[in-house]
Amino acid sequence: MKIVLTCLFGLESCVRDDLTAIGYESDKIRVSDGQVTLDSDDDSWELDVARVNMWTRRAERVLFEVGHFPAREFSELFDGTCGLPWDDFIPEGYAFVINGYSRKSKLYGISACQSLVKKAIVKSLCKARGLGSDGIIAEDAAKGLVRVQFGIVNDVVSLMIDTSGDGLHKRGYRPLTHEAPIRETLASGMITLSKYRPYGREALADPFCGSGTILIEAAMMSCNIAPGKNRHYSYESLPYIGEYARKKAYEEALSLEDAEATDDCFYFGSDIDPKAIESSIRNAKAAGVAEHIRFTVADAATRTPSAFEKITGLPRTMVITNPPYGGRLMTPEEAAGIYKMISSLYLTPQGFCRQGMRLSVISPDDSFEIACDHKAHKRFKLYNGNIKCQLNNYFKLR
Repeated sequence: MKIVLTCLFGLESCVRDDLTAIGYESDKIRVSDGQVTLDSDDDSWELDVARVNMWTRRAERVLFEVGHFPAREFSELFDGTCGLPWDDFIPEGYAFVINGYSRKSKLYGISACQSLVKKAIVKSLCKARGLGSDGIIAEDAAKGLVRVQFGIVNDVVSLMIDTSGDGLHKRGYRPLTHEAPIRETLASGMITLSKYRPYGREALADPFCGSGTILIEAAMMSCNIAPGKNRHYSYESLPYIGEYARKKAYEEALSLEDAEATDDCFYFGSDIDPKAIESSIRNAKAAGVAEHIRFTVADAATRTPSAFEKITGLPRTMVITNPPYGGRLMTPEEAAGIYKMISSLYLTPQGFCRQGMRLSVISPDDSFEIACDHKAHKRFKLYNGNIKCQLNNYFKLR
């Protein structure tokens, strides 16, 4: 059985790391644009679906593949879909919906493909259930819903069933109240790509913390708290996976986490908006990491390297932040002003890090580099939703 994890472009290597951290062997993992696949053993794939949903920090969805085949014409798409064992995966009476995408393929009309896949699945179910070619498949969403997704890449069709339901960035600790929150999956990826290591002699700070997502994700990682612990999944309503699989994954997650507060604090967040700080504190409590993070109302301009050393009691500070930017909360000119302020605080006029500092900033494309006139020492192309972004990492002292 092939388990497919979709992700934001740029986070594929992080999702691969999620799977190896869970304990899967690297030779069973394959990476491609926007997705990572895991070859699961036939006798344990149901539990693997539950574990991967529970533990992956950077994937957006977890699906399993029903089958794949080449198709360059609609007739091939219909026949290939119809030939798959849908009766094994769509329980009788359940409703099912079709979504999908096409890249670099002859078949590119998404709505037409959706309609054709639906008809082919109905024909397959009618045949399997002895209803004849003109049979009708009863669908009741109140009984259950199966989300079928097709992916057509280079004229090869993959048909999958979604096991996550809501996107995995919805951890369950953060209500959708903040004006422009960063996705939890992206925040977690930023932490890894910035090379932050927890519990060293280095604090992690976000002077534009908003709803606290970056710091909460970092604290959850350091405490080994499963990101999906506080939510449910669509696979629970599928009788061939069910609630038992989630229960086993949940019990495993509880046994592996270590959320006891330490004597030192390593995570520090601030924002000029008191309501944002109130939200951050609530979210940290909901995530189980409130004892690990200190949130304060403060102007980012006051968070200088010397101020951080006094606040944190540590000799080094890494700033990872998602400041407001043009088109999101302010004009491009205002955003450029914030970027210049960040640069002046943490970088020298030559573009190196000030003593005791490291800096990681996400911005639309290379707008941060342009505003501060300093090339990042390491950059990553990422997406914040549909916005093409760049993670700018500065770590060199000279």
